[in-house]
Amino acid sequence: MESIIKTIPGYRVYEYLLVLGPHEELWHRINKVKEKFSDDYQSDYASKGQPHITLVNFVQFGMMEERILNRLNAIAMGFPPFKVELKDFGSFPSHTIYINVTTKVPVQNLVKQIRSETQRLMKLDNDHKPHFILEPHLTIARKLKPWQYEKGWLEYSNKHFTGRFIADNMTLLRRPAGEIRYHKIARFEFQNLPVTTKQGELFM
Repeated sequence: MESIIKTIPGYRVYEYLLVLGPHEELWHRINKVKEKFSDDYQSDYASKGQPHITLVNFVQFGMMEERILNRLNAIAMGFPPFKVELKDFGSFPSHTIYINVTTKVPVQNLVKQIRSETQRLMKLDNDHKPHFILEPHLTIARKLKPWQYEKGWLEYSNKHFTGRFIADNMTLLRRPAGEIRYHKIARFEFQNLPVTTKQGELFM
């Protein structure tokens, strides 16, 4: 978040990322791509950051966290695991290069459900609304300088990459506002439970 976050004395503000993560072998393959890009094009942003597909990023007071966790858990309990296919590279001119997600629909359906059920909980104020990612992608490098983007995209637009994983959970990452490193705080398993079972478990 680039803008300055207004703080209320005594209330901690955090930045959150809700993500899908690939399995370990694929994670290492993608990390090697990120590290090579970082070495070839001197991009710190490529070497930082774990391989993941972002579903939503938002800023919120820590005191709202428990309610958000409960809501995300309820969504995950009713959502089925699904396959994610990755193929080759794409870009957001002129600053980001990413791996394409070719199976967009199940990711988009998940994001839309999260948006419909959590949008108000995730909104800090009018200047800090949650950002729901409806164009799923897996970032290799971002915040690129013009020369890094132009040279990098010239190379990566002709490169090939394939990978797939089963998304059977989503993970919430958190960092204190303004800090660099995110930490995992919760993992939500996709259980595909009927709504009645889900509600029953929530209220037990």
